[in-house]
Amino acid sequence: MINQLPRWVEYGAFLLALIAGTVNAVGLLGVAHQSLSHLSGIATLSGIELAAGQFASVVHLLALIGSFVAGAALSGWMLSGRTLKLGRHYDTLLVYQGLLLLGAMGCLLQDWRSGQYLASAACGLQNALATNYSGAIIRTTHLTGIFTDLGLMLGARLKGDAFDRRKGALLLSIVAGFILGGVAGSALYLLLSFWALAFPALLCLILALLYNGYRRREILAKRHDGAV
Repeated sequence: MINQLPRWVEYGAFLLALIAGTVNAVGLLGVAHQSLSHLSGIATLSGIELAAGQFASVVHLLALIGSFVAGAALSGWMLSGRTLKLGRHYDTLLVYQGLLLLGAMGCLLQDWRSGQYLASAACGLQNALATNYSGAIIRTTHLTGIFTDLGLMLGARLKGDAFDRRKGALLLSIVAGFILGGVAGSALYLLLSFWALAFPALLCLILALLYNGYRRREILAKRHDGAV
């Protein structure tokens, strides 16, 4: 049941969506109007470029896709199971994501294409962090699935089924985080150029610290309860 979802997952999903929205806005504004946080547009563009015979561009776009998959593979390698669970190495992966974004920032400031690959890998890593929990699909780097779920829930409500308010609130918080990230990314890019990526990188590191501290408190509390 979605009502069993711990609050730390909801807060984390909002912040991760904020991070992804920021990165995507910087990509759209600074990298030839190119998305970095999801792959549908990139895959379509690769087909268009292939049809036009722009093979160098196709190689670049396929490298972006490969980078996203590599980031997701890193999450898959470090995390066991497909459900969210306190105690797994989310903090370590968030640190890696922050470092990838800092690396992307440095490369993009030098106009190195490798920065795009690092940013895409960071988004792939993040998207694989959260998959399934109590029937809720949690994706934080794009909104197509989120809007699809909301539409399904509204349709079910129209035919008389109960509306899961907790799940609806979670999905809407992801939408809000992504849009606010777009606002932040746009404003920061216009002021700071690719230095704007320091903001989502810092959020990753802060989120890692918060999760680590929360996890330690929960472990100590369980030990204390067991000793009583």
